[in-house]
Amino acid sequence: MIDLRSDTVTRPTAAMKTAMFEAEVGDDVFASDPTVNRLEAVVAERLGKEAAIFVTSGTQSNLCALLAHCQRGEEYIAGDLSHIYGHEAGGGAVFGSIQPQTVPMMADGLPDPAAIESAVKPDDNHFPISRLLCIENTMDGKVQSIDRMNEAVSVGRRHGLSIHLDGARMWNASVALGVSGAELTAAFDTVSMCLSKGLGAPAGSVLSGPADLIARARRWRKMLGGGMRQSGVLAAAGLHALDHHVDRLADDHERAERLAKGLAEIPAVTVVSQATNMVWLDIHTDGPTLQYQLLEQDIETLVGEGSPATCRLVCHLDVTDDDIHTTIKAFTGALGA
Repeated sequence: MIDLRSDTVTRPTAAMKTAMFEAEVGDDVFASDPTVNRLEAVVAERLGKEAAIFVTSGTQSNLCALLAHCQRGEEYIAGDLSHIYGHEAGGGAVFGSIQPQTVPMMADGLPDPAAIESAVKPDDNHFPISRLLCIENTMDGKVQSIDRMNEAVSVGRRHGLSIHLDGARMWNASVALGVSGAELTAAFDTVSMCLSKGLGAPAGSVLSGPADLIARARRWRKMLGGGMRQSGVLAAAGLHALDHHVDRLADDHERAERLAKGLAEIPAVTVVSQATNMVWLDIHTDGPTLQYQLLEQDIETLVGEGSPATCRLVCHLDVTDDDIHTTIKAFTGALGA
């Protein structure tokens, strides 16, 4: 099966399974799992932060960050299409009484700096207190450069906001830009990075930042039900991924580029964008029918309804060069040369 639905569908490699099997474990709630402790120390060091905490998911990581940064009646500012606002079940509002304030996102996924300026509330008891600015990189695969992110960060800093990076796929951005993780994230107080997307671990994310804030996030993780015990088995997968699966993200980017070029030759396909490991298409045919035709050829995709139908294809650890050729051939057969 060629699964192009997401880079979350990867399965642990044989070497990763060995690392998980051999992991030294303890009880992480008692801070005595040595592999979890090592993962947290490694991430903090690589991103130039004081401390880090291993959590179950990117959603939990972002939620712990919101709750650690903001008090009841305060607000965070984020792009209107951002994951932290639109795809995480409103956790900040539900658990923390934190108000989201959205601003338009620009073509590369950056919240519009001019809109951020207008969104920050004056010191007036009629308004929530603007506390935090959230930026996402990559966004739909698109990369914002350090200078580009700093356009938004500088506005936030001028107004005294803390800055959080939803870096679920930050290593894709790091590899695409040719900079280290520490360079990419230097301007941010806190960073959420995912281990189970492009890096191929089976589960987990890491939130890093100042030691006092991470201590608050650790308390929130407990309240949210995220206290794990012998979680070094999962942390070992994350350590293996950080050591072996970061540089190879360039392969995913190159395969996505070749996939986009091949599909662009089909008249019924419009390539809307290709960036890092993602290809976004408009398909000028019946989406569910195409999805079924591809599934008959052992290719899993997510194709929307309507005309044109939107389709996202994601390259990852389990997608090979042959898979790219097979996918282009299958699309061509289904849609006509």
